[in-house]
Amino acid sequence: MTTLMIQGTTSDAGKSTVVAALCRWLARQGVAVAPFKPQNMALNSAVTSDGGEIGRSTALQALACGLEPHSDMNPVLLKPQSDCGAQVILRGQVHGNMDALDYHAYKAEAKKSVMAAWESLRQRYDVIIVEGAGSPAEINLRQNDIANMGFAEAADCPVLLVGDIDRGGVFAQLVGTLALLSESERARTRGFIINRFRGDMALLEPGLDWLTEHTGKPVVGVLPYLKGLLLDAEDSVGAGGYAEAGALKVIVPVLPRISNHNDFDPLRLHPGVKLRFIGPGEAIPPADLIILPGSKSTRHDLQWLREQGWPEAISRHLRYDGKLFGICGGFQMLGRRVLDPDGVEGQAGVTDGLGLLDMETRMVAGKQLSNVSGGLLLKAGAEVPFSGYEIHNGVSTGPALERPLALIDGRNAGAISADRQIMGSYVHGIFDNRSACEALLAELGLPAQGQAVDYQAHRLQQLDRLADTVVAGLDTAWLRDLLRI
Repeated sequence: MTTLMIQGTTSDAGKSTVVAALCRWLARQGVAVAPFKPQNMALNSAVTSDGGEIGRSTALQALACGLEPHSDMNPVLLKPQSDCGAQVILRGQVHGNMDALDYHAYKAEAKKSVMAAWESLRQRYDVIIVEGAGSPAEINLRQNDIANMGFAEAADCPVLLVGDIDRGGVFAQLVGTLALLSESERARTRGFIINRFRGDMALLEPGLDWLTEHTGKPVVGVLPYLKGLLLDAEDSVGAGGYAEAGALKVIVPVLPRISNHNDFDPLRLHPGVKLRFIGPGEAIPPADLIILPGSKSTRHDLQWLREQGWPEAISRHLRYDGKLFGICGGFQMLGRRVLDPDGVEGQAGVTDGLGLLDMETRMVAGKQLSNVSGGLLLKAGAEVPFSGYEIHNGVSTGPALERPLALIDGRNAGAISADRQIMGSYVHGIFDNRSACEALLAELGLPAQGQAVDYQAHRLQQLDRLADTVVAGLDTAWLRDLLRI
């Protein structure tokens, strides 16, 4: 069994993408490979086959391997609830809420879960491709580190360091990071990968030669900037476009604690939809459809919506026959109140909702984690099949739920208003299903049909594109020797 760790000079250097690419490259050759991320901080998450929760990017890497996601693949998931606190999830299950200092002190204990999960994967797979977090050169976080070199040292595995040339200063990134490592950490760093290159390789080659001579470590390869690559992001919200004539204009507020914004990737790919994310301080433009996304802190994000003027904009939008859709936390916001008497998502208390659906939500301990399937109850008549997943603490009750948007295992799910302008659901990933996406968009105002993407097929196509990039851009013979395959 071989373990290889991919670390980066910075956040967003391309670690997640490189790990997915290597996993897909190996899986296509019949290698029993699995992804592993010791610690992840992200609000985009997925439900695992064993009923746990892991980061969305790790779930994508599992797909690259041809595997169902498992909680062992991401044993520590931190879901921020404030600037200084997060919900701590260990091996798929909620452990509790901690502020940054408390968690820093707890990392030595969390490391036991990390190593146990890695050992479990080692028993089942021939190769483990590990993704680091942030940078290994973050000096203030090195004590009891489990995300980067702390894990690599404990597992005694080799490391490849990824630098993003598109940011500029890639040689300073790589050499500077290496200089800040300990002697043993530098020794286990076997080589470099330069990511997101665009230009003439002849101009880059003198720099590559210098880097190898200066550090004594090879450049394993250069990966190009891939235009149009759209895959499940770890946390960053991608750019949206302005609406073109004839398209369904969709806007989404970028909540401070927005979660699972990958829900919108199928809409970003839809040729009949122009989706735009609206950040803090931005004017709220006219639209055909407003979607309120998931939130890790519904009450906090409700207050933010009020501060940004969204209730007034939504009221005006509905007066002019616009449509409104809420997903998970966004669905909870549509009701009369959100109650959190035990402080499950932060400070205990009650916050008024937008009052657009006759229901209220109470936060309760014990997170709902499940992959679901069912049928949408739309005006076309027959149920439209869909699948997705639920990740939430809230339990919603009220008359609005007697007019359900869907049936899941024979029970009512979600809600749709009597005038059919407002609807919501706890289900993430509902737009990933081509038929469900078509039916929902028809209900929400898009007349043209037959253009929705099969998002799962899109994911696989993009993963194959990444694997082809590895073959073209990296020294695969050198990698095979390193991995002993």
